[in-house]
Amino acid sequence: MARAALPGRLTWRVARLAESRAETATARTLVFDVPDWPGHLAGQHVDVRLTAEDGYTAQRSYSLSAPDRVELTVQRIADGEVSPYLADVLELGDAVELRGPVGGWFVWRPGAGRPVLLVAGGSGIAPLMAMIRARRRAEDGTPFRLLYSTRTPGDVYYADELRDPDPFLDVTHVYTREAPDGWPRPPGRLAPSDLDGGPDDADCFICGPTAFVEAAADLLVARGHDPRRIKTERFG
Repeated sequence: MARAALPGRLTWRVARLAESRAETATARTLVFDVPDWPGHLAGQHVDVRLTAEDGYTAQRSYSLSAPDRVELTVQRIADGEVSPYLADVLELGDAVELRGPVGGWFVWRPGAGRPVLLVAGGSGIAPLMAMIRARRRAEDGTPFRLLYSTRTPGDVYYADELRDPDPFLDVTHVYTREAPDGWPRPPGRLAPSDLDGGPDDADCFICGPTAFVEAAADLLVARGHDPRRIKTERFG
C-alpha cells in the first residue's frame, strides 16, 4: 500500500521513463522510475519540470493515475510547452524532473467506509482512476460509482480497464458530442438524470475543467448531497 510523503519541503527528483502506452489519439500514459519515491495517496498530483538547453524551464502539474507507482496520463495541448514533449517526444530512459506528491485533501483512503461517487470530465479521470485502482488493490468492498463525461467514445481513458467486470464499480458514460449507435442517452452535458440511482450519502470527488466541475458540484448539491462531502479538483 502506498504511503503519503512525510510533511516537509518537496524536492525535485530525477524521473526516468520506464513504460509508455497510447491512451487515446491525443493522450499518452507514462510510468516513471523515481528513486527514493516516498509513496503517495490516490488523488494526489506531481509537478513536472522540463529544462531546455538554454536554461529555460517550464513546469506543469499532473495527477497520479495509479496508487502504487508514478503513473501520469498526459493530454496533448496543441500550444502547450510541456504536454507535447511528454506525449510525443519523451522516449524510454529519458529523464524529467518531478516533485511531489502534492495535495492532501482531494484523496481517498481504503477503509473510509462510505460509498463513493466519482465524477470525471475528460482527463479529469486520472486521479479518480487512482482511487478506483486503490480500492481494487486493497480488496476494499466500498461501492464506487463513476460518471465519466467525454466528447466521444474515442476520448475515454483506460477504456479496457473500465470495461472489466467489477462488482463494486458502476460506470456511466456521458458523451457530449458523439455517442455510439443505439446509445440510450443523446450527446449532451451532464444532466440531473445522470445522477439517478446513486447514493445520496456518498463521498463525492469531481475532477475536470473548471466549468464542468462547478456545474457538476451544483447538480450534486441540488440533488441533496452534503456540500461538505463534495471535493473538487479543477484544471484549465
